[in-house]
Amino acid sequence: MPLLNKTTSGAPGATSPVLTRLRVALTVFFALDGFIFAGWVVRIPAIKDQTGASASELGLALLGVSAGAVVTMTLTGRLCTRFGSHPVTVACGVLMPLSVALPPLTHSALSLGLVLLVFGAAYGGINVAMNSAAVDLVRALRRPVMPSFHAAFSLGGMIGAGLGGLVAGHLSPTRHLLALTVIGLLVTAFAAPTLLRYDAPAAPADDAGAVRSGARAPRRTGRGTRGLVLVFGLVALCTAYGEGALADWGALHLEQDLHAHPGIAAAGYSCFAFAMTIGRLSGTALLERLGRTRTVVGGGILAAAGMLLGALAPSVGVALAGFAVTGLGLANIFPVAIERAGALAGPSGVATASTLGYGGMLLGPPAIGFMADWFSLPVALTSVAALAAVAACIGAATGRTSSEGEQPTQGERPTEGERPTADGQSGHARARDTGATTPTC
Repeated sequence: MPLLNKTTSGAPGATSPVLTRLRVALTVFFALDGFIFAGWVVRIPAIKDQTGASASELGLALLGVSAGAVVTMTLTGRLCTRFGSHPVTVACGVLMPLSVALPPLTHSALSLGLVLLVFGAAYGGINVAMNSAAVDLVRALRRPVMPSFHAAFSLGGMIGAGLGGLVAGHLSPTRHLLALTVIGLLVTAFAAPTLLRYDAPAAPADDAGAVRSGARAPRRTGRGTRGLVLVFGLVALCTAYGEGALADWGALHLEQDLHAHPGIAAAGYSCFAFAMTIGRLSGTALLERLGRTRTVVGGGILAAAGMLLGALAPSVGVALAGFAVTGLGLANIFPVAIERAGALAGPSGVATASTLGYGGMLLGPPAIGFMADWFSLPVALTSVAALAAVAACIGAATGRTSSEGEQPTQGERPTEGERPTADGQSGHARARDTGATTPTC
């Protein structure tokens, strides 16, 4: 099995115009995902008032996002295996902007929960599809660049939250989210042709075991591999829980508990997303220098300390600083977990880890809502710190287990749609010497 702490430096010739174009297109989709999601979350307080929902009722409505996403993630992994991750990413890139316009049309917690099922399905689908595509590209580039894609997500979230804060006092949620629909469809139209033209890149031909016979057999995933994928999924869950909690409840905490102005409250998630963006932009260098285990453990400890500060802060400024520290700590843990799961088991590994990870992101807000009713919102937010510490502990334990020396087996190498031929090309889309590939159907 791939080791948690093993990184690979770039090989000569690992980049090409095609890989560069694919990386740009995927980066755009990650940014779009964060932009739309953040635009939605900063309007949650207004939609809460519109529907007249209590904290518990809002938490149950938000569970619709969780349910739609978790169900769709498993299906999306199969669709990526069947049709390829690129066309599935494009399809979800159309559905997500369309679905974000639905929540402001509702006037009850029940109807809000129903339309959030649709939004959650699109959100879950695009995250599995684009992460699967990113895992293929990371393998082809032979560098741990996964954090750069998630940096684009965070940057998109920061911009979406910032713009949301600026327009919150001038545009109704209906007009704001409809504008996000238009922007999302235009961005998808810009980035989609590249993904539809090229199939997923093949692994480098000099990867151990990468050059295989022409026979195409399914990837064999042993019990130990499945267990390790679940472990990575649990790490993703612990950290994504915090991202979901801050996205859905951070603004409300600042506005309700610390009496911040609505515009300042909306900037809370923007501070978190900005810090996470900075952490992820430096993630590749950090992983190459420290390795995955130290990055995960150190990040978990930093996030736990930051969230305790943010949840229990006596003033808005201190809370914003805590949110920023939390973003720095969580920045690279989730990308590492998803990339490792995908390296082990392809789209099915990404789907499994993403289901757990994004399940944590989307189930966290309802859990926070119930705890806020039982105790208080600041106390409920300390659960983010607890789970970040759990992720650090799991990372340390996984690093020690991996260091005992398990190595990749042939049964864990790329399969149909990913498997290189003898000349280092994909079995279903062979790149010519000029760098062009056969367009997908």
